[in-house]
Formats: sequence, C-alpha cells, structure tokens
Amino acid sequence: MNRQAQSAVLFLLGASLLHAGTTDLYLRYVKQGLRPLVLVAGAVLIAAAVATIWYERKRAGRRDPGGAQDHVHPEPRVSWLLVLPLLALILVAPPALGSYSATRTGTALQEPLAYPALPAADPLPLSVVDYAGRAVYDHGRTLRDRRVRLTGFLALDPDGTPYLVRMALNCCAADAQPVKVALTGQVPPVLQPDTWLQVTGTYTPRRAEDPVNGGPIPFIEVTEAKPVAAPKDPYDESWNG
Repeated sequence: MNRQAQSAVLFLLGASLLHAGTTDLYLRYVKQGLRPLVLVAGAVLIAAAVATIWYERKRAGRRDPGGAQDHVHPEPRVSWLLVLPLLALILVAPPALGSYSATRTGTALQEPLAYPALPAADPLPLSVVDYAGRAVYDHGRTLRDRRVRLTGFLALDPDGTPYLVRMALNCCAADAQPVKVALTGQVPPVLQPDTWLQVTGTYTPRRAEDPVNGGPIPFIEVTEAKPVAAPKDPYDESWNG
C-alpha cells in the first residue's frame, strides 16, 4: 500500500469519524460527552491525509526527470485487507450491547456519592442506575410512597427472573457493564429478551444476588409495563463506576 493509498484510507477513516460524530452513530461506540473528541479526531485524520498527499506531490515535483529513479518495491496486496474494518465502520453500525452481555456479566452497581433531592413528578422518571443505587444503598428512603418510571431492556437470568437492564459505561462501549433491576408484580406474561420496556411501579425492599458475581439486585413492584422503542442513546451515563 503506497503513500497515496495510505492517505486515502486516512481520509476515509477521518470522514467516517466525522459522519459518526455528526449523527447518533457515535453513541454505539463512546459516551455522549466524547462527541467533540470524535469530531476532532476525524478532522485531524483528514488533515493528515491532505498533508501527506500535498507532501508527496511536492516531493515528486522536485525530482530530476533525468536523474536516477528510486527502486520501488511492490506492496503486498494483502495489505488492502486493512480497508475491510474501515468499510465495516462506514457501512455497518454495531448493535448496542444487550441481554446476552447482561446475563453473562455481574451487576456493576456501586454506592452513589450522594442522593440528590427528587422532583415531585408522578410518576417519577428515574434511570435504572439511580433507582438501583437508592434502593440498595439508601434502603429506598427517597423512594418510599413514590411511583417511579424506569426504562431499560429485558434480560432473563437462568431461573427465568426478569431484569430491567441498562448498560452503564465510563468511556466507551468496550467498558460497558450492566446494572440490573429485577421485576415483580404485574410483569408481562410473555417476555422477549432485548425488548425495551417502560415500567411504572413502586419501591420494594426485596433484593436478589446476581448469579454471576453475587452483587445486589433490587426489585421494583411493577404496576404497569409497556414496550417502547430503543432510545437514541442506549447506554446509561449516570453511573460513576
């Protein structure tokens, strides 16, 4: 692969990063707050590609037409296989991590640093991470006598217990870990893993141990559940793991 081909690959990679950063595609790879870095990285790669092409053309223009020519070794054709991951990035958006990962990874719930006051909304919209942290480590003190609403995807543990899950991440999808809330009460009779649900319910002190790592999994007493479309950002960034 010569310099021109390398520049073309750099340009395409930079363009794909800019495309991902200007759409919601980047959310499949990194957290929302890293969008500026994705855009900057794309711009830098494009600038590097343009600079490389300019340098090569300038160097070619300075060569003596009557002088000795450098002996150019042919590049191995297999090097063009490096373009395949690039095409995959451009053409195929990977699905967000779902129930397969959630049931094979222990809950990553950690004790929150604080429990901010909750608004007076009814039902109260909470993230899965926020509900789980308050239910386990604050023993539900801020959740009692409140109807709450959670959104997440379904996963089933080996004994069939349904979990409402969000994958929490620090930086990117590679470090995503599940936070799970078990469902009890008026749970839909037919549950399909990876279905996104919006559940309304109340706090219950009931807990379970994660079968993978023994971590705490709180329950929610479901009073209403309905399927919803997957959110634009499938990951929960309220976690501070």
